[in-house]
Amino acid sequence: MDTQSLAAFLTVAEQASFSRAADALELTQPAVSKRIANLEGRIGARLFDRIGRRVRLTEAGETLLPKARQLLVLMDDTRRALANLDHRVGGNLTLATSHHVGLHRMPSVLRAFTHRYPDVALDLRFLDSEQAYQGVLDGALELAVVTLAPEPDPQLAVVRVWRDQLRFVCGHDHPLARREGLSLAELARHPAVLPGSRTFTRGLVTDRFARRGLRPNVGLATNYLETLKMMAAIGLGWSVLPETLVDGELVVLRVDEPPIERPLGYLFHRERTLSNAAQALIGELDSAADPA
Repeated sequence: MDTQSLAAFLTVAEQASFSRAADALELTQPAVSKRIANLEGRIGARLFDRIGRRVRLTEAGETLLPKARQLLVLMDDTRRALANLDHRVGGNLTLATSHHVGLHRMPSVLRAFTHRYPDVALDLRFLDSEQAYQGVLDGALELAVVTLAPEPDPQLAVVRVWRDQLRFVCGHDHPLARREGLSLAELARHPAVLPGSRTFTRGLVTDRFARRGLRPNVGLATNYLETLKMMAAIGLGWSVLPETLVDGELVVLRVDEPPIERPLGYLFHRERTLSNAAQALIGELDSAADPA
């Protein structure tokens, strides 16, 4: 069973489309279809149902999916282990980072890394932290630098590098802008603009309110912190943002609560062999870490 056919199968399953899979693999759609047909011929079962433009896994496809993923991760791991033998820092490094971490924490790290290791080809992907976690678990990503989960999966090695201090903020014209000694109960009476409900950051905020028996009144939500900043600045609600985003467009609310801390760092799968390139990047991240 060739790995190219398995990779095509996984990509079609993830994209739920032959055409999108072809784009992702930089192949023609007939080439992808041929690889799937070859795989189906070897297995002796149909892997996808094609109904119009919709593509769904058959029962055989569902059964093969986790095994195919494991096989490709094992092959990738073996290639890295062999490549590491010459101790050269080069080759490909598939790395994910969240938009905020990538824009505000990673530039100096990546600048130093690419200057020191010019032979590394970075495959840098901007993903929500939650997606990056899943990508590392699935084996699609070797390393991720993101907001860390409150309770990380035990299969992952997770290392904190930075701490984000999150501040309660609003626009200058918001009715709470000039209030002193605000309580969370008072905040909860006003609409908020916060990260999406399934994000790690939203969980930190709701947990803080829950300790007081409260729930924030969320009017609007988005996973993009820069968008939240804009919405708060124009008066659509109060928000909670990292200090790195707080500027003259916003007012820091005087809330009788300590700042919420958000841990940022890197993670990788404990069962995978890290490439020399990934180990080198981890060295750069450790050097950039906040003091303990």
